[in-house]
Amino acid sequence: MKGVVFTEYLEFVEKSFGYDMVDQLITSCDLKSGGIYTAVGSYEFIELVQLLTKTCELSHKQPEYLLRKFGWHLFGFFTEGYPQFFTTAQSSFDILSTLDDKIHPEVLKLYPDAELPKFEIERKEEDMLVMVYRSSRKMSDFAEGLIEACQNHFKEKGTIETEQLDAHGEVVRFTVTKTP
Repeated sequence: MKGVVFTEYLEFVEKSFGYDMVDQLITSCDLKSGGIYTAVGSYEFIELVQLLTKTCELSHKQPEYLLRKFGWHLFGFFTEGYPQFFTTAQSSFDILSTLDDKIHPEVLKLYPDAELPKFEIERKEEDMLVMVYRSSRKMSDFAEGLIEACQNHFKEKGTIETEQLDAHGEVVRFTVTKTP
């Protein structure tokens, strides 16, 4: 997993719970990297799982909640660091419908070995988008947070219905609906 996810996760924890918790995470988890991350480095996914698990323990928050909030945090990082993706977009659907076609190919230019989730996108109606998420990392709650933050960025109201399509959480359907 790309280091930018780790550096931003620790930034998220610091903003949410303070630097002392970040210090506790790094010192109490048995991290192969020693908890030393660079944005351009690559690290084992299990380290993020360890950090998330310990964050849940220390904060008394559920992993689903933390992953969704981290999705919000990372969306903010994306809008600040990569404004070119957002300047021509008129709505959240403009961004969400181009994840695999435009955004992920650009991510792969920066991070060629990144393992990104796959999204199958279907526009059902003008105000409804169906996104099928596929990832062996089972981080659909994180993806949901990104979707929520995207709607918020465009000041849209709406709902996100989730449906797990397999027994393991690797395939999840999001039905995103805009409301007036």
